[in-house]
Amino acid sequence: MIALRSIVWGAGQFGGMTMANASLHAEKTYWIIVADESRATIYTRDAKRAPLIESFSLENDVSRKKVGEILADRGGRSYDSFGAGRHTMAAEKADPKKHAATAFAKKVAERIGKGVHDGSCRGYALIAAPRFLGMLRDAVSRKCRFEPFKTIDKDVVGQDTAVLQKLVDSD
Repeated sequence: MIALRSIVWGAGQFGGMTMANASLHAEKTYWIIVADESRATIYTRDAKRAPLIESFSLENDVSRKKVGEILADRGGRSYDSFGAGRHTMAAEKADPKKHAATAFAKKVAERIGKGVHDGSCRGYALIAAPRFLGMLRDAVSRKCRFEPFKTIDKDVVGQDTAVLQKLVDSD
C-alpha cells in the first residue's frame, strides 16, 4: 500500500485537494524529490537556492516486505502440450519487489505531474538511489512536460536537509 503523509498543516489525502496541502497549490515553488523504493519525500523552496521545506512524503510499505510475504503462492504445474512432460510455472512470475518499485515510481511521477499541471511546481530536481532513479526518470518523463533542472543518483533518503541542500546547490 502506498501512503501519503502531508507535513504542511496536518494530514492530507493523496490525489485530492485538502486544506493540508492547499499551501502547495497557492504559490509556485521549486520541488526537490528525494526517493528510493520505499519512500519519497518532496521538499519545496521559493527560489532555486532558498532553504528546503519538507512538504509531504509518499511511502511504499510493500518494498519493506520479504518476497515470500508479497507472493500469495508459488507457480502452479503444467503439462507440456506434446509428450508426457510436466514443469513448474514459477519461472514465469515477475520479481514482485521490482514490480512494487515500478508502481511506486509511477505514483511519485503522478504527484509531480499534478504539481506541474496545476502550476504549483515551477521546476523540480530528482535525488534518488541509483537502483531507483532509472525507474523514476522513466515514469516522470511520461507525466511531465519538462525535464528536471537537476538529477542526482545518490541514496540520501532520511538525510538532514543541510546535506540535501548542499547536493542540490552544488554545480
